[in-house]
Amino acid sequence: MIEVENLHMHFGGIHAVDGVSLSIEGGRITGLIGPNGAGKTTLFNVIAGLHKPTSGKVYLDGANITGLLPHELFAKGMLRTFQIAQEFSTLTVRENLMMVPSGQMGERLLDTWLRPAQVRREEEQVRAKANEVIEFLQITQVADELAGNLSGGQKKLLELGRTMMVDAKIVFLDEVGAGVNRTLLNTLGDAILRLQKERGYTFCMIEHDMDFISRLCDPVIVMAEGLVLTQGSIEEVKANEQVIEAYLGTGLKNKPPVLQEPVP
Repeated sequence: MIEVENLHMHFGGIHAVDGVSLSIEGGRITGLIGPNGAGKTTLFNVIAGLHKPTSGKVYLDGANITGLLPHELFAKGMLRTFQIAQEFSTLTVRENLMMVPSGQMGERLLDTWLRPAQVRREEEQVRAKANEVIEFLQITQVADELAGNLSGGQKKLLELGRTMMVDAKIVFLDEVGAGVNRTLLNTLGDAILRLQKERGYTFCMIEHDMDFISRLCDPVIVMAEGLVLTQGSIEEVKANEQVIEAYLGTGLKNKPPVLQEPVP
């Protein structure tokens, strides 16, 4: 579904992404891992249109989407979440979900005057969709709570729910598990797996929790120093000497391949 060809993203003399080529297959959950500073989030930002690449190409279903803006990619079915949730804090959970579909008749002043019945009908359809998402994610208890009052994990569930309000082709998840307690992380994982298996969603996720990656992702792509180091199953990745060295440092390759973020 996604093809990245020799992608570079330079910030002055810093080569955050330095010639990345990779593929993301439709209908799968692909993990993107690597130590801090590997270029993972920058790669996401380039693919999702937040940064225009220095050079290289990005394709979605064979079409060149390099340099398209986020709202243009949204219209093509590419969505992206952020490590820090981007909710509308003064709207309820249900209202946050109802905000997502673009081009609603109620957004046009003339339609609210001239076609009020159609506006109400469409709004009820969007509300019904939002209620379906709320039930799917098991967050009915906070449906009418202001989003700003949610816990970190509940906000991550809300972000996932917003991707369900449109016909997403591919969803990029940036550290969906960051700051989420284990119970809500399991709920998040269940929801992602159900969306992939039951509805054919395609996901690519940056994550540092190796248990979470092991449970959800196949394949796993490893980045280090702006490059793709390797990719394969989580078992293959954990056994790869280059990966162990990238995470744990030189001279430690004989230690068990337990991958975790280095402690500052």
